Amino acid sequence: MTHAHRFPRSARVLTAAEFTRAFAAGRKANGRLFRCIFLAQQEEHGDSSSARLGMAISRKVDKRAVERNRIRRLIREWFRHRNAHWPAGSLIVTGRPEASGVSADQLHADLDAIARKLGLKAATPATTMPDSARTPPLGEGS
Repeated sequence: MTHAHRFPRSARVLTAAEFTRAFAAGRKANGRLFRCIFLAQQEEHGDSSSARLGMAISRKVDKRAVERNRIRRLIREWFRHRNAHWPAGSLIVTGRPEASGVSADQLHADLDAIARKLGLKAATPATTMPDSARTPPLGEGS
């Protein structure tokens, strides 16, 4: 039985060798709550044509397994909703102690900022309507 929201093995960084290669040669970016490393896929090493996620959320982030697992769940959710247009490669997310107890929105905002630093995500436009379709506020214009 397959679940629509399952996180497949093909979307995960699994082996120690893949983690080591990403830590050694990947582009790094820091945020307030996380540190991320992205290693673009090289044709000779890669078997997947999409971005993959690896996580290293240790006991230094929080002693309680419940909180570490919550952080992992939120990272997976963030990744699932945003990686469709990213280049193929491995994204490794490591946690910082400041991530413990922080709201989901703050975690996602920090990850979005890091993704922009790594060049994975384009900045979102301020509006969704073209400039000519906007009407001036009352009292302005004429």
